[in-house]
Amino acid sequence: MNLFDLAEAPILMAPLRAALEHPMAGAFASFEGWVRDNNDGRAVDGLRYEAYAELARKEGERVLREAFEKFAIVDARCVHRIGELAVGELAVWVGVSAAHRGAAFDACRYIIDEVKSRVPIWKHERYREGDAGWLHPTPAPPEH
Repeated sequence: MNLFDLAEAPILMAPLRAALEHPMAGAFASFEGWVRDNNDGRAVDGLRYEAYAELARKEGERVLREAFEKFAIVDARCVHRIGELAVGELAVWVGVSAAHRGAAFDACRYIIDEVKSRVPIWKHERYREGDAGWLHPTPAPPEH
């Protein structure tokens, strides 16, 4: 099973979470990113994600493998949607299991931040006024 994948259909979270269950794991953390109805003060009707699929899968796998090296985790997965999405739809899911909650939380945060900044997936938002625009990824905010 791939640690990172792209999905054209809605993400089914239950099987992803079930794959992370392990007797060594005492903690599970997840992140869900949804399509919201606004961005930078503009009303959003929906969006389209496009990806350089082959490179996105390779870089996404690299990010997750790095998480295994950096954090004491048992398992992890990330799936990012591509294609047309409506407001409220799940766009990205990250799940991490670990022996302890700290590692699960830290790895989950690391994965989503790195995926958003490094994996070649681009967002094209459709605005209520009728126009559309590409959004450029931004680096993760500094940790406090």
